Amino acid sequence: MSVHRKIEKFLRRTNMPATKFGRLALRDPRLVHDLRNGRELRPPTEARIEAFLAALEAQQ
Repeated sequence: MSVHRKIEKFLRRTNMPATKFGRLALRDPRLVHDLRNGRELRPPTEARIEAFLAALEAQQ
């Protein structure tokens, strides 16, 4: 599953605003908006997001 899809599923499940997710994950409030508009992530950035999602899942 793509990182973008994982983010979208996480946002739906938690009702977290997209801007808050971007700010917390990468200090980029436009992250999700840009992904929805075709932004491509580099592998290190994808790894940071994956680690962020895993940490949030572990907390819940």
